[in-house]
Amino acid sequence: MQKFVKLHAQGIRIQTLEDYQEYCYYVAGTVGYLLTDLWYEHSPSVDFQTYHRLRQTCAAFGEGLQTVNILKDIAWDAEHENSIYIPQEALHAQGSSHATLLHPDFLTQNHAAIKSLVELAWVDLDKAAQYLMLVPISAIPIRLFCILPLVFAYATLRDITGSTAMLKSGGSIKISRAEVKSLIIVGPFAVLSNFTIRRLINQVRQQPFLWGNKANLLKKAA
Repeated sequence: MQKFVKLHAQGIRIQTLEDYQEYCYYVAGTVGYLLTDLWYEHSPSVDFQTYHRLRQTCAAFGEGLQTVNILKDIAWDAEHENSIYIPQEALHAQGSSHATLLHPDFLTQNHAAIKSLVELAWVDLDKAAQYLMLVPISAIPIRLFCILPLVFAYATLRDITGSTAMLKSGGSIKISRAEVKSLIIVGPFAVLSNFTIRRLINQVRQQPFLWGNKANLLKKAA
C-alpha cells in the first residue's frame, strides 16, 4: 500500500487494469490469505488438505468483495475521497477519462468502461462461492462468517450490472433493506448445505431475494 500512497499522495488515480488488480490484492486479497491461515490454525475442521485447497481461491474472495465495493461507490469515492479506481486506460478506450467520469455527457462511455471490472467481479465472486463450499460443513462458524458478505456482494453486483446510478453525481448502489433482512434470515440455513448455497446464490444473482422466496429455497433444499 505504501507504493500507492506515494504514487497518489493527492488522491488515488488508477491507470491500468494491472494496477487495479495489484491494488485490490494488497487491500483485500491478502486478507483472504490471513483469514485462511486463521481457519487452519484454529479450526479442527480445516485440515492441511482443505487449507491448501482454500488458498487457491482465498485472494479472489477478498478481491471480489473489494471490486463490488468500488463499483457501487464510484461517485462517492470521486466526490468525497478524491479517489478514482476505474482504470484510466479503460476510460480512454471508450473516449472518456478520470476528468469526465461523472459527467452526464459521458455516461454511456463510462458505463462501457466499467464493464471489464464488472466481469472481473463476477468471476471473483464465483471463485469466492467455491471457497465457501470448500469449507467443511462442520466448520459452521466459518461458513456463517463468509455467507452474508458473499450474498450481499452478489446482490449488489446484480444491481450494478443493470444500473448507471453509481456513475452520476451523488449516486450509489444499495440493495434494499428488505433484501438485506431476508438474506440475514436465510443465510444461516443456507450454510448447512452446498446445494442450498448454490440455490441461494443463483436466485440472488438473478433477482432480489425477498422473504417470500425463503420457503421455496428451503423446501427445495430439503
